[in-house]
This record gives sequence, structure tokens and C-alpha cells, in this order.
Amino acid sequence: MSTAAPTVTSGAVLADLLLASTATRARVRDAALVAGGAVITGLAAQIAIPVPGSPVPVTGQTFAALLVGASLGARRGLLSLALYALVGMAGVPWFAGGASGAGGATFGYVLGMLLAGTVVGALARRGGDRGVLRTAATMAAGNAVIYAVGVPYLALSTGMSFGQAVAVGMVPFLIGDALKTALAMGALPTAWKLAG
Repeated sequence: MSTAAPTVTSGAVLADLLLASTATRARVRDAALVAGGAVITGLAAQIAIPVPGSPVPVTGQTFAALLVGASLGARRGLLSLALYALVGMAGVPWFAGGASGAGGATFGYVLGMLLAGTVVGALARRGGDRGVLRTAATMAAGNAVIYAVGVPYLALSTGMSFGQAVAVGMVPFLIGDALKTALAMGALPTAWKLAG
């Protein structure tokens, strides 16, 4: 029985399995992972389906952000999603539906993804992505963080009441969140099984 496997996987996230032989290579690996996570989130944001009566579309952006956090861990996940947000604020049209810039009714969801990626990454480091039920709880926590920032921001930016913002900025998306969580419940534990 090898003692190396628990050292590699205990407290690790999927990205930690990409070993680097030197500190310089580790920094290059981390920079590539951070940039790659931002690009994946930006590409997933282009899958945008308008929701009648809501300024918030259904997108692949939140799913990508949560997977980035879980796969990269809290620090790299935060950096990746911060890069995504900063580049989008600078004018790259890779927010939902090709939008860019700060402000707007849905920008709070982008800010929520920064925190959610960090929370999900921290939970993944504690094994929150290793089993089906743990992954479900981790994804639910990440979604809750996104809504905790996005919904109040939506209310403030549009002048809606908080109840209206919940009705148009959260309720229509709960079924989609459940489907995304189900995908993560299959993908993340399976990735660990394949890696192990």
C-alpha cells in the first residue's frame, strides 16, 4: 500500500493532481488554470436563454463558475472568477449574452460568483466534491451565495422590491440549478474516481 496517494488527494482539489516539478512550473500551471477558468466561464456565459418577464437570462455561466471553484480550489477559483469579472468590466463582451461593463441589472450575479467560487473551492478542498450528496450540498451552497448577492443587487439596480427580485431573479432558475447540480453530482465524483 502506497502512502503517497493520501498525501496527494487529502485536502486536494482536482487541479492539485496536475503536479509540477518546480515552483516556477507550479506558478505557470496555476496561471494557466486561472486564465482557463476565466475563459471557460466567459464561453459558458454565451449560452444565454431569455426568461420572459425577467432581466436575468438562463446561462451556463453560474454552472461554469461553480465548477471552476470546485476544480481549482478557493484561491485559484477566486482569482479565475476575478479575472473573468475584471476583463468583462474592461469591455470584453463575455458576460451573459455578450454583455460587458460594470453595473447593469445582472452584474450582482457576477459578483456573487466571485464569492461562490471561493466557498465552493473551500468546500471542495474539504472533500465537498468527492461524493454525490456532498457535491449536491456544495453546489447548493454556491448557488445560495450567488443569489445572496445577485438578487439584492437586482432589486437595487432596477428599483424592484426584494420580493419582486426574488420572483424574477431566483425562482425561475431553481429547476435549472437543480439540473446543473445533478450534472455536477455526476461529473465531480466521477473525475475523482478516474483520477484515483
